[in-house]
Amino acid sequence: MIYHPEIYSIKDQRMKPFIDPDEIWNLINHSKGDKKRVREIIQASLDKKRLSLEETAILINAENPDLIEEIKEGARTLKEKVYGERIVLFAPLYVGDLCTNNCQYCGFRSENKEMKRITLSRDELITETMALIDQGHKRLILVYGEHPKYSAEFIADTVKIVYGVKHNNGEIRRVNINAAPFDIQGFRTIKDSGIGTFQIFQETYHEPTYAKVHLGGVKRNYDWRLTALDRAQEAGIDDVGIGALFGLYDWRFEVLGLVRHVNHFEAVYKVGPHTISFPRVQNALKLNISKDYLVKDDEFVRLVSILRLAVPYTGMILTAREPRHIRDQVLRFGVSQIDGGTNLELGGYSKAKKDTQDLTMEQFQINDNRSLNEIMDELIKTGYIPSFCTACYRLGRTGEHFMEFSVPGFIKRFCSPNALLTLAEYLEDYAPQDTKEKGYKLIDKKISELSENQNVERLREKVKMVKDGKRDLYF
Repeated sequence: MIYHPEIYSIKDQRMKPFIDPDEIWNLINHSKGDKKRVREIIQASLDKKRLSLEETAILINAENPDLIEEIKEGARTLKEKVYGERIVLFAPLYVGDLCTNNCQYCGFRSENKEMKRITLSRDELITETMALIDQGHKRLILVYGEHPKYSAEFIADTVKIVYGVKHNNGEIRRVNINAAPFDIQGFRTIKDSGIGTFQIFQETYHEPTYAKVHLGGVKRNYDWRLTALDRAQEAGIDDVGIGALFGLYDWRFEVLGLVRHVNHFEAVYKVGPHTISFPRVQNALKLNISKDYLVKDDEFVRLVSILRLAVPYTGMILTAREPRHIRDQVLRFGVSQIDGGTNLELGGYSKAKKDTQDLTMEQFQINDNRSLNEIMDELIKTGYIPSFCTACYRLGRTGEHFMEFSVPGFIKRFCSPNALLTLAEYLEDYAPQDTKEKGYKLIDKKISELSENQNVERLREKVKMVKDGKRDLYF
């Protein structure tokens, strides 16, 4: 089933499986290119053309160290051209860890009887949300196990609760969801609560491996999960996030599986995924998977760079699963979103910070335990613009409309000024004095670098308004 856009039938492919392993392995085994061809593909991506599966496979098969460095440099350049220097920040908030699935890489799996099962009450959810607001967060992703208790109505109610929490100058302006697949009506119910992106990771696109690591529960159904975000699209959720858990199967196959998923969305729904995630397997309570496919650090940096080139317009998320030194390195090669001040323990944000992690309380081990301000401070020091911006979602720049802006690269015109405004809010409301001083120096520097068609004078006025107490200003 080779992908040909001109013959890809929308009617035939809507909500049907679209991964052909023979297609993917044929591309991996036979798509080779010389230095000239690899450089042509890099240039095509820099011209903001999304790469085909074959072109992506050629980059995967580029083993020459010099070419790998060129791929990484191309990814760095592309990220700057499309998104500028901003890095969007968010936090995961676990609402409940009840789960009927038996996934061998996950601490929440049903056979882990030592796991301390918790579902946050309304008051506990408010307390956790307030603790995150007091850190400076504006964007959350709510995370749920797969369990009958976590119905579409339950999720919608928790979203409304989070949006309703206001504290001093702070509030949560965007709630994303990471939860189990639903039918179309379930997705509609969740959409009506005002969510941003709905994330569902396939974990692995290789169906035999999928069967080996998913031993029980609804999640064992490969096709139900693979087509889940089709149902979300049918329900009107046009901002969706895809991902694979690297380390379950050959990373080359998973990269092409992700790109194939992008193909599917573009052909059927005329919009690509809003984000791609690429977590690596990390330690979890009674982790039980083969070590044959664990991804080395150099392979990880390489695959992130290839994904950046393959899908120029899509946001890429790097989480605190990765240690600081890897996060700092990979940021340069295409990442546009990271979490900060992460705590995976249910109810953990409102408690005193622990020196060690208790895996009976968390889904998996995280390896970057820095506070949000420590990450903000480091980003500012290295010249990145930390951003909590949610303007696109308030102005309807989502789904196909987001593609209209982001594919040609015009989104940078909005993102950079809006990022600076949200940074100013953080500096005024939450930053210690040292971070505040460094942050305003960065804001002044970045404003001076903007061209006149980027609303420089209006931006200066809005920054002053933030200093005077105004909030939630954007272009």
